[in-house]
Amino acid sequence: MFNKILIANRGEIAGRVIKSARKMGIKTIAIYSDADKQALHVQMADEAVHIGPPPANQSYIVIDKVMEAIKSSGAEAVHPGYGFLSENAKFAEALAEAGVAFVGPPKGAIEKMGDKITSKKIAQEAGVSTVPGYMGLIEDAEEAVKISNEIGYPVMLKASAGGGGKGMRIAWNDEEAREGFQSSKNEAANSFGDDRIFIEKFVTQPRHIEIQVLCDAHGNGIYLGERECSIQRRNQKVVEEAPSPFLDEATRKAMGEQAVALAQAVGYTSAGTVEFIVDGDKNFYFLEMNTRLQVEHPVTELITGVDLVEQMIRVANGEKLTISQSDVTLTGWAIENRLYAEDPYRGFLPSIGRLTRYRPPAEVAAGPLLDNDKWHGDAESGPAAVRNDTGVYEGGEISMYYDPMIAKLCTWAPTRAEAIEAMRVALDSFEVEGIGHNLPFLSAVMDHPKFISGDMTTAFIAEEYPDGFDGVELPEAELIRIAAACAAMHRVAEIRRARVSGRMDNHERKVGSDWNVRLQGHSYDVTIAADQDGSTVTFEDGAELRVSGAWTPGDQLAEMTVADAPLVLKVGKVSGGFRIRTRGADLKVHVRTPRQAELARKMPEKLPPDTSKMLLCPMPGLVVKMDVAVGDEVQDGQALCTIEAMKMENILRAERRGVVSKINAAAGDSLAVDDVIMEFE
Repeated sequence: MFNKILIANRGEIAGRVIKSARKMGIKTIAIYSDADKQALHVQMADEAVHIGPPPANQSYIVIDKVMEAIKSSGAEAVHPGYGFLSENAKFAEALAEAGVAFVGPPKGAIEKMGDKITSKKIAQEAGVSTVPGYMGLIEDAEEAVKISNEIGYPVMLKASAGGGGKGMRIAWNDEEAREGFQSSKNEAANSFGDDRIFIEKFVTQPRHIEIQVLCDAHGNGIYLGERECSIQRRNQKVVEEAPSPFLDEATRKAMGEQAVALAQAVGYTSAGTVEFIVDGDKNFYFLEMNTRLQVEHPVTELITGVDLVEQMIRVANGEKLTISQSDVTLTGWAIENRLYAEDPYRGFLPSIGRLTRYRPPAEVAAGPLLDNDKWHGDAESGPAAVRNDTGVYEGGEISMYYDPMIAKLCTWAPTRAEAIEAMRVALDSFEVEGIGHNLPFLSAVMDHPKFISGDMTTAFIAEEYPDGFDGVELPEAELIRIAAACAAMHRVAEIRRARVSGRMDNHERKVGSDWNVRLQGHSYDVTIAADQDGSTVTFEDGAELRVSGAWTPGDQLAEMTVADAPLVLKVGKVSGGFRIRTRGADLKVHVRTPRQAELARKMPEKLPPDTSKMLLCPMPGLVVKMDVAVGDEVQDGQALCTIEAMKMENILRAERRGVVSKINAAAGDSLAVDDVIMEFE
């Protein structure tokens, strides 16, 4: 077995590889850019080597720099993670020439299947059904428009060397094809050092289901079930689960066998993923093969008990698979939610900055990575498992130079319903402050009827949130539970305030039992009867809710039990009450005495400032170009400027007709959130 492995990556996947290598007794070497000097993966590794400036195209994807790090550290093998150089045949070739093992497939398999254009041609030649498209190289935007018209809109423009949603655009007309082609080329060049683009028909109602394969160099190959990856935004997966709630055993077997046959046809070794789109009649079509470890691999590990990183290392060491197809058993259900540094209230645009608070839920029985004997509990009655793969820590910074994903939260349970419920509680317990993040949106998805039913397609987010995400309106039954909890919590805080030292004699403050709770437009008059074990909160209609739990004034997380059901609340302070975040909702909850409530109803509401004639920067980023000038008349939907953040180009468009009266930024400027880019008459 190898003595030293270098991880040619960063963030959570670097930490993930380090954990398995450590379990196997293998020393690890991290590489890092200037921006990652204090990163978690650097702290976790046995050694670390600096490789250059923050931009990936000056550090992490520069083969010569990575090879220098390998040579200086004495690494015998390299695990590439995902992204960066993981599907770069030139990198695999350089390693082979240096006599260093690549923890991944051979160069030939990467060239044939890692390249999206080549892989489609091979699939077609092998008789595999593929999505209609143009597999040749596209020279310019006008050729892209011509090809798009021949295929028929909508079409998807994709980076040939891409993955992870980078270099992808959906175009519904000529203008979008023209713009999307250039943006895709730019993103592909920045992310992968390869700007080739191809175009295929965009199927509007598909499911995205992928098969995990594992092959060795001795002719053995198996599949480890499927992953449902249909909930995507901008072609980037957000929620994954295993198994799929849609597939039956016959379809699973057919897809799995086809995936293994395709992998073995190109001499594939290591872990890889064959992606399919599946229609409503369970017809499946080859989409592409990812010749690397997938971001969403934990859900497969949780239902199969197979450590995929360990298996990759063993295959790279020349070992035979010790697992046969008959050994693969899918047990229970696993769900993964990707926590992104992006603000759902601002159109999911990237958010950067310091994590002033980062407290993930405690990991429970999530397998060998936590030094447990099993990946999950007993399939009949075992407890739900919680696993969090992360690359950040409290006090660390989220950089503008890299992918915005900061953690992958996974739950496992015997059934899908139990896994969803475990995820709801885990999301409510996840504390993140200092940056915009998508925790509220993930919570909303977990409660969405379409997701709960399992009846979703890749159009889920576009269809269910066509105007973006504006938060969650909780049902009244849930509001009543929150009102009861907040009333009890406020009473505890009032008692503490009433006991403050240094009071004047004969001025003792009494805390009453009658309160008014106002939240989300609802008002409830309640009476509280407290005892040593908690409180009984009685509403006007006579309904009584029992409230108990461990919360002390100042705590930012309240783990309560209300009416015999758990209720986890993130708690902040506002004047006269709390800021409560739970189940995707962000609520101001005011708890007042009856007299205070009467007076509050007479107060006018404060209106926000008018910014309707300004273009505000929605996220920290760099101005790539300005598309208009002072005096220009702009139309609804017209491109105004392009902002780059976290390797993604974002085109800001006019919301209505107007005339540009002032421009406050230029190409090359760095902007913060809400900086005024331009003003209109």
